[in-house]
Amino acid sequence: MGAIIGEFLPFAIGIAISPLPIIVVNLTLLGARARTSSVGFLLGWVVGILAVIVILTAVSTVLPERADSAPSIWSGILKLVLGALLLLLAVKQWHKRPHAGETPEVPGWMKKVDSLGFGGGVRLGLFLSVVNPKNVILSTSVGVDLGTSDLPFGALAVATGVFAVIAASTVLIPVIAYAIAARRLHAPLESLHTWLTRENHTIMGVLFVVLGSVTLGKGIGIIWP
Repeated sequence: MGAIIGEFLPFAIGIAISPLPIIVVNLTLLGARARTSSVGFLLGWVVGILAVIVILTAVSTVLPERADSAPSIWSGILKLVLGALLLLLAVKQWHKRPHAGETPEVPGWMKKVDSLGFGGGVRLGLFLSVVNPKNVILSTSVGVDLGTSDLPFGALAVATGVFAVIAASTVLIPVIAYAIAARRLHAPLESLHTWLTRENHTIMGVLFVVLGSVTLGKGIGIIWP
């Protein structure tokens, strides 16, 4: 199981360091109902990540196997497609980054996050984790690895849980930290929110280049071993 965790670790970290959920959880922690909305968002975010990876793993189990028990050609082709998509997303994110002197545009829905309650936080967390194409693309590569592995059900469940915890860690940690030291975190959260809003596209562009290259390399290795 250690090998499969090592395989999906970069993709779990990729979801974790995505600026969007970090920005949103920071906004909930800066809002009037910080304790309830942030916990709701965390719950929705984790459940959404789990739902996506479980579904993709289940779908990947139907991929045809090769006679030598190696990963199927189809899984290699899928990884090539995913790698290409990630590189295309990298180019898109790089072109969308704000230039010197420009103020990043904040989506209208994000301005309403600080007024959410527990239920609104749950719904937003589910929505952002399930319908976010970036999360789905990263999770698909992991789902293929899990679904085509020989791990028993118990080990698959543990590996899936580890993936979800790592992927959600950058939402989980601020929520826990706020519960322990709310007053001390207000200024750092505002500074982090400002920085992430500006550097969002640059961070994601670099991230997608790295993960896209890794995924393409895996696909090539499967098709031409």
